[in-house]
Amino acid sequence: MGMRIERFNTCPETQPPYFFPVSTVIEIESAVQNLSPGELSRFRDWFLGFDAAAWDRQFEADVATGRLAALADEAIGDLRKGRCSEL
Repeated sequence: MGMRIERFNTCPETQPPYFFPVSTVIEIESAVQNLSPGELSRFRDWFLGFDAAAWDRQFEADVATGRLAALADEAIGDLRKGRCSEL
């Protein structure tokens, strides 16, 4: 299922619509390619924050469900056996 964002124009008779429906990755890619440098910078900043927040939520969910416990145990075991080095 594609993402669909509802858009509207308050005065379609006198102005072209500012927003366009975007529902597929191809349409999103095309829309991003058509952004001005300033709009691209603003979008990039927004997307980096959006992506980081999504990653944080997934990481927290993985920790809460124990999905990372085996990896943590392995890392602690390696540390105790002297298999780690300072970075």
